[in-house]
Amino acid sequence: MKTSKIFNVVSIAILAIAVVLAGVGVSQWIQKERVLRKIIERLHAETRRADVLVTKSEFDEATKKIKTTIKFLEYDALGKPLEPKYFTFEGNVIQFQSLVIRFSDKLVEAGDRLRGKSVAFFMKAFVLDGSNTQEFEITKANEVPGGYRVSDKTNEFEAKLWEEFWGYALDPKKREHAGIKNAQIEAPGSMFLPGTIYTLKIEHDGGLRIDASPVPEILKGERMDRA
Repeated sequence: MKTSKIFNVVSIAILAIAVVLAGVGVSQWIQKERVLRKIIERLHAETRRADVLVTKSEFDEATKKIKTTIKFLEYDALGKPLEPKYFTFEGNVIQFQSLVIRFSDKLVEAGDRLRGKSVAFFMKAFVLDGSNTQEFEITKANEVPGGYRVSDKTNEFEAKLWEEFWGYALDPKKREHAGIKNAQIEAPGSMFLPGTIYTLKIEHDGGLRIDASPVPEILKGERMDRA
């Protein structure tokens, strides 16, 4: 029997013994590994994306401003739509804030399982207006970002992993130990008008851009107000 075959047989035997001895522990490990694989799959998506549509736009005589309601539809890393969010602002020049985490070049070049590509997600939608600035949270610090969530149900291992991630990402002293190159905020804005679909894309190089395209003909003339 060749050395490589002997090694494989011994490895399988050791694994079998470990399975018998560990019992439930192995089952939990397998479950965690599955969750980890799904998280990695989402982290390796090329872009994060959301569509924005103005569902209502009217002039407010009291404030002399345009009141704008938008529908924010974010897609997860696999391209599936999340639960839509509706935000109403006094004004129509709206900005979207994203947080982009870049890892060290060595980790990226090595194709590290969790840190081989940047991580990015939407944080807030806001309208700047001095002391009257309005903002709505999209992703809260210390929670599992919706676009990266593996399951709708609370998963202790997943929650713990992201809790540790936030701890490193938001603490400059811990970033170096985690191999984080930098944590950068991107917050572009645009004037949001009815009749246009706005697409937000977060590229893995850290850039956030807003593309605009006309609403399809089939939707023109339809009531766009929120039900």
